[in-house]
Amino acid sequence: MTEAPLGVGIVGAGPVVQAIHLPTLARLPDAFAVRNVMDVNPEVASAVAARTGARASTSLDELLADDGVDVVAVCSPSAFHAEHVVAAMRAGVRAVLCEKPFATDRDQAESIAEASRQTGVPVVVGAMHTFDPAWSAAVAAWEALPPGAREAHTIRSRVVLPPNALFESSATEVLTSRPDLGLPDLADPAVRASMVTGGVLGLAIHDLPLVRRFLPPGADARVVSASALSPWGYELGFIAGGGLVHAVGALTEQWRPTWELEVLSDAARLLLEFTPSYVHAGSAVATLTTAEGSTRFGPFPHNGYEGEWRA
Repeated sequence: MTEAPLGVGIVGAGPVVQAIHLPTLARLPDAFAVRNVMDVNPEVASAVAARTGARASTSLDELLADDGVDVVAVCSPSAFHAEHVVAAMRAGVRAVLCEKPFATDRDQAESIAEASRQTGVPVVVGAMHTFDPAWSAAVAAWEALPPGAREAHTIRSRVVLPPNALFESSATEVLTSRPDLGLPDLADPAVRASMVTGGVLGLAIHDLPLVRRFLPPGADARVVSASALSPWGYELGFIAGGGLVHAVGALTEQWRPTWELEVLSDAARLLLEFTPSYVHAGSAVATLTTAEGSTRFGPFPHNGYEGEWRA
């Protein structure tokens, strides 16, 4: 007997849900069915819910009281992630998928971990690159290298994209467009600091779990440089476990999209090339190069978004 699809409740119905999660779930009809869409804006909740035949809610309590909801996707603003994840776990759902970052400070992270221990409800953090099949294949190949060859000394993350709104408008008929905030005043130190923080939580965070994979377990990171880039972006340098990590991210309409992660050891180079977040175009492509030659992994037909939902 075939098991019925899991009922999905979505908390927050903004552009990421409309342009990424709904199209992904539409490709997985045997596993999932959207049952309830919650947004504080009742018009958005109703319109987005109507796309999938789901019920619309305007409060988290209302969504969690829905017997048709088996798993919850927390796609609300980052400041509410921990609160919403913990509430969903304590409501007895089977699992939670939380958009990154799942917490914005250590106390929030520990509250989620404690709630998961107490309830037994698993939490999947939506860091889609960690579920990309090209990433999985590349890591397996890297681990198969001789011990000395797989000790990374330099890791580079390079992300150069047009503004999110351009992808969102191309990907779907987004109901909730992002406001035009104008150009930031980079002469203000507080603005520069906020830009770097926002860049880490909004963009660099996609690659940080991948970077961590190549660092010694428990290695402390020491930031050696942090700069805001004009018109919007960040540049970070830090040392961890003897390795140097350099991360650059920028949003600008003048550049061709680039999303790369490069890992270097004394004997090997791994390059991962990801598609932009809003492009449903299969997996990343990974190339591992050693003295013996180069091996290419991907593209595979499915991407990290499908991977995180299946997880």
